[in-house]
Amino acid sequence: MDKAREALTVGEEDSRVLTKLEVRPHRAGDDASFYEGFALRGLRVETISPGYLSCSFKVPPRLTDRNGNMSLGAIANLVDEVGGAAMHADGHHMKVSVDISISFLANAKLHDELEITSRVLGHRGSYYTGTYVLLRNKTSGEVIAEGRHSLFGNLRSKI
Repeated sequence: MDKAREALTVGEEDSRVLTKLEVRPHRAGDDASFYEGFALRGLRVETISPGYLSCSFKVPPRLTDRNGNMSLGAIANLVDEVGGAAMHADGHHMKVSVDISISFLANAKLHDELEITSRVLGHRGSYYTGTYVLLRNKTSGEVIAEGRHSLFGNLRSKI
């Protein structure tokens, strides 16, 4: 228990950095939210067509761990976001992620250029969509991760 408490304790330096973060309320249609600016900044869409999306992303320092590897949570976030975008590009309304399965196959290092492709595997009625997302090192071609992403709902935004 002491090890867990120690791991979760915020040090003086981390506390100082956190107090400088500016988190403003976000309204749809305005500038990017804190989340978008932090997690998705730098994501570039290269190709988009119904059911398919291709992006590139250079691994920034803010999404790496102490060893300079892209954090697994950041990779999972990209699978979620890019998978959802492919579903949206297929003409479906926003849905809620209900299942994400990711195979982490290699490390992405700081400043690596990633190629992220996503395609819709299919729809079951207007409620269920499945997508496949592949993250690959753009220079070496090495597969970093591959994920399957399930989304559910027939949601229409009222914003």
